[in-house]
Amino acid sequence: MRVLSGIQPTGRPHWGNYFGAIRQYIDLQNDNEAYYFVANLHALTTIRDADELRGNTLDAVLDLLALGLDPDRATLFVQSDVPEVSELCWLLMSGTPMGLLERCVSYKDKVSKGLPANAGLFTYPVLQAADILIYDADVVPVGQDQVQHVEICRDIAQSFNHHFGETFVLPKPRVLEATARVPGTDGEKMSKSYNNTIEIFEPLKPQRKKIMRITTDSRPMEDPKEPEGDHLYQLYACFAAAPALEEMAAMYRRGGFGYGEVKKAIADASEHFFAEPRAKREELAAHPEKVAEILADGASRARLKAGEVLRRAQKACGVRG
Repeated sequence: MRVLSGIQPTGRPHWGNYFGAIRQYIDLQNDNEAYYFVANLHALTTIRDADELRGNTLDAVLDLLALGLDPDRATLFVQSDVPEVSELCWLLMSGTPMGLLERCVSYKDKVSKGLPANAGLFTYPVLQAADILIYDADVVPVGQDQVQHVEICRDIAQSFNHHFGETFVLPKPRVLEATARVPGTDGEKMSKSYNNTIEIFEPLKPQRKKIMRITTDSRPMEDPKEPEGDHLYQLYACFAAAPALEEMAAMYRRGGFGYGEVKKAIADASEHFFAEPRAKREELAAHPEKVAEILADGASRARLKAGEVLRRAQKACGVRG
């Protein structure tokens, strides 16, 4: 089974990104043919600074490699290093109804938040469809809020297939399991839009201070507390092994503890959990030539498949003999 996913280089990953998506993306490389790319063309709809985009793109690559993406098992590349995807995007755009794009939830949401209504933002789903279809992807792992994009991709592919004959594989969404609710520093769901995130690779001292400032309730220390539903306990559960988690739950039910103890346990457990990725990221950052080799190899492999699919689509619609 061929799996494909893209990561936008619009900011550093936080704990919620990892437990909600990245960890599951990486797990899928073990038993599937996996393609993962950094979607720098998509990021152009919001980032208007060249140095920022280049820096974010490299950071995203380093983050994925450090967190366990194995370039020997998966194809990792930067979106713009496969120019075939842009050409396929035009072939698809020429037959995509305006009404289909006007109904896209993400476009309407972004415009309602005051983001510029540029053409790239409006046609974003077509480029996303090209990203998926050009690798004959069978499965696209997404969050529940991204299922519509895969459905739109299927609609675009079915329309092309209807007019020009069977050309594209119809992908299916794989909704990522909500394996853990990851609360932010205010107790709400961790999200960049809420400004409540804890980044995976931020310096340890500032990160620990951020953890120690997490909002808590005002219940007395001596009161027993039910762990389930408590956001500090939920954070600790992301990192702790079963015996340590059981011990923490027992402490909650006994009472007589301070939230500072739980916060310190979260800081210690998270530091241990991400210690190996931190070390690996530092090593990769110190050898940019190795990272460049990985991306060049990934782009080469991706272009082989992309070229095959693009030629198939070109022949089907008549722009190639």
